[in-house]
Amino acid sequence: MANFGTTQRIPTSSTPSSNTDTYEPKGPHEKLYTNIKLYCPINIPLTSEAAGIRIIRNMGIFGLYYTLFVWIILFITLIPQREVSLILLVIMTYVTTLYCLLLRAFPNSVLLHRIIDKRVVLGLLAFATALQLILTEAGIHLALTLACSVPVVLVHAVLWASFEVEDGSAGAGELVPLASHNESGADENLDVV
Repeated sequence: MANFGTTQRIPTSSTPSSNTDTYEPKGPHEKLYTNIKLYCPINIPLTSEAAGIRIIRNMGIFGLYYTLFVWIILFITLIPQREVSLILLVIMTYVTTLYCLLLRAFPNSVLLHRIIDKRVVLGLLAFATALQLILTEAGIHLALTLACSVPVVLVHAVLWASFEVEDGSAGAGELVPLASHNESGADENLDVV
């Protein structure tokens, strides 16, 4: 019978080869990557306080993306049946965009940045948009869109922790309590100048 397959040759020397051989680069174009670390920006916060800090921080960082996510879903749900509501949504989007461009065009304006708060104006625009959608009988679309997309946004805001702290561990700043008190009841963080 014929022997099909490979056969292993037995070495003639009796010295076993070392398993601790290390690879060394052979030229300047080759690099030895031994310190590769993988970092996952998604993890579960340890406390509810850390989750709250993450939500607030990520709303500031990703607020525009979260808004666009909800807006796109609302836009898609309005396309088949609610043309008037869709037109009003687009008009309010243009008004909001023009306001944001006005803020960028005049960065040193006391009126736009100090007297009139940006959050108040954007909140009023959001309220006016919601009111227009309700009055044009697209309130159910708005409610369903918010009910479906806000939980997704909150889950992302809680789980996303992509920042590095000075000691190298991700998310260590979240372990610091919001208010620290010493035994006498006075705040440690207050410095008198």
